[in-house]
Amino acid sequence: MTVTTHRGSAAAAPAISPYQKSVADYWNHEQNPVNLRLGEVDGFYHHHYGIGDADWSVLEGPEDTRDERTIAELHRLECAQADFLADHLGAISPDDRLLDSGCGRGGGSLVASKRFDCRVDGISISRTQVAFANEQAKKRGVDDKVRFHLKNMLDTGFENGSFRAIWNNESTMYVDLSRLFAEYARLLAHGGRYVTITGCYNDTYGLPSREVSTINAHYICDIHPRSAYFKEMANNRLVPISVVDLTEATIPYWELRAKSSLVTGIEDTFLTAYKNGSFQYLLIAADRI
Repeated sequence: MTVTTHRGSAAAAPAISPYQKSVADYWNHEQNPVNLRLGEVDGFYHHHYGIGDADWSVLEGPEDTRDERTIAELHRLECAQADFLADHLGAISPDDRLLDSGCGRGGGSLVASKRFDCRVDGISISRTQVAFANEQAKKRGVDDKVRFHLKNMLDTGFENGSFRAIWNNESTMYVDLSRLFAEYARLLAHGGRYVTITGCYNDTYGLPSREVSTINAHYICDIHPRSAYFKEMANNRLVPISVVDLTEATIPYWELRAKSSLVTGIEDTFLTAYKNGSFQYLLIAADRI
């Protein structure tokens, strides 16, 4: 039996823990300009960081348009990250179905829809995010294929083997990985692909650094050690086929953001953690066997 939640039927709240409720409350009320103003550039609202070399010339030129140029460049870098993730989803046909787990305001789902022209389901425990994302899909005229649901990624209610690919983009630090990957092993078709881009703390550093602890407190999350991803994937029939260290690639984004009007106060902490080796930014792609 296929379990499908259609647009507008997200009223039934998923079963979540008290901690998850605190996370949902945070995102239900979040109006951070670093998420909203970047999305306003072209309507792709992302909730993640960027990769690639920054165009530092945006800081030069007329002062009255400097902010606009900088925001556009930060958005270009975050779009490059979304495209890089989509590059690793494998061969996707229009008949396939994808899951954007922890979808935020829906930017990644819309990127995948534009590229693959297939069905995409996005899930979040934030009612506000789900409503916003569904409105974006409607505005783009893709709400017949791209739908967002109020669901817990640890217990989605979707049917077994229903997805060709699943991804998390900077959202795994909010959940227990053993439960998460068990759910994905259930949801993925045999040979299906799982991809995550995530921050993780470096096991060789030892325990989480002061900077990692500060990031946890800032985002109400629990950053996992790098080793936990591979351990829990192995326990749940997910075999890594690609691991890309994006730490150096994301530093320009953070350096440019620190010089923008969108600073949140966490920028220097990220840069210190990346540069002292205690924190890493990885892409991991794995196949379901």
